Amino acid sequence: MGQREVWRLMSRFNAFKRTNTILHHLRMSKHTDAAEDVLLEKKGCAGVITLNRPKFLNALTLNMIRQIYSQLKKWEQDPETFLIIIKGAGGKAFCAGGDIRVISEAEKAKQNIAPVFFREEYMLNNAVGSCQKPYVALIHGITMGGGVGLSVHGQFRVATEKCLFAMPETAIGLFPDVGGGYFLPRLQGKLGYFLALTGFRLKGRDVYRAGIATHFVDSEKLAMLEEDLLALKSPSKENIASVLENYHTESKIDRDKSFMLEEHMDKINSCFSANTVEEIIENLKQDGSSFALEQLKVINKMSPTSLKITLRQLMEGSSKTLQEVLTMEYRLSQACMRGHDFHEGVRAVLIDKDQSPKWKPADLKEVTDEDLNNHFKSLGSNDLKF
Repeated sequence: MGQREVWRLMSRFNAFKRTNTILHHLRMSKHTDAAEDVLLEKKGCAGVITLNRPKFLNALTLNMIRQIYSQLKKWEQDPETFLIIIKGAGGKAFCAGGDIRVISEAEKAKQNIAPVFFREEYMLNNAVGSCQKPYVALIHGITMGGGVGLSVHGQFRVATEKCLFAMPETAIGLFPDVGGGYFLPRLQGKLGYFLALTGFRLKGRDVYRAGIATHFVDSEKLAMLEEDLLALKSPSKENIASVLENYHTESKIDRDKSFMLEEHMDKINSCFSANTVEEIIENLKQDGSSFALEQLKVINKMSPTSLKITLRQLMEGSSKTLQEVLTMEYRLSQACMRGHDFHEGVRAVLIDKDQSPKWKPADLKEVTDEDLNNHFKSLGSNDLKF
């Protein structure tokens, strides 16, 4: 065999090897991508959860929910794990919510993943709320919907000036779920009702002032805070609280600014104290201030069905436990999947992005008590149970 043939055979072999290597990596990436969507690491005294889908603003998938739940339960039982830290990768978002576009598309394709997704997401929300170890959520960046559910029920929530909080579900034909019916009506006055119905966004220190975060830290100090928490030796809840309090006290950004909604709280409390959405709308009209009229404009764009569900959800949730609220919200989520508005909202906001949803019914008057009651009906053996 001449030298030329040898070189030709070797180059073919190398090409074959390269192809096989690429195929192997593709197979591996398919297998590991989902695993790498969330990083679960033991560091120092803590279990650290990193939501790792920065390109998708760390939106939650079913696989991520399952991994977090399973690891949370293990760390809860581990005597060497003294606290749990959860954060988002990429700097832009903690977590922008559940990956609802995937859920809507799967439902339309008759792949029934919604019952499983919502059931397991709400089970995780409850696990965060009942976690036996101190739980520290670093809510830096966008924190909406499902991201709120991963943080707000935990013992400590640390906001930075980059935190952007909202529960914008009425704009997509849903309702502020993940335990929104529990924590929103417990905020000061009628603030939670206002945030739930309008999807109003809170930024930075205002997330702390509203009572959603427990602490505020300047973002440039966030890495140092995490290091100090990880360096603690067998810390108690009080040790952890002390570190957080020190950083909070030293934070300077917007320290002297008042709460952005402070001047409007009287209006919010009076307008949003009504028992029906129609009365709230009438209150805003009667008030007539530029703030009230701005909120009126926003509410008029929302799904009428979602508005009515949301008001009742918060009114009922104000006297329920977190578990009772999550059971109620599971019923609501499944009713919304069967309806029109959720899929239309996802289309208008996330798929076609025309921002012009065609709600059915399009008018509050057409959303009957019977429609509403059907949303809240027990699912019998399919109910969410803890």
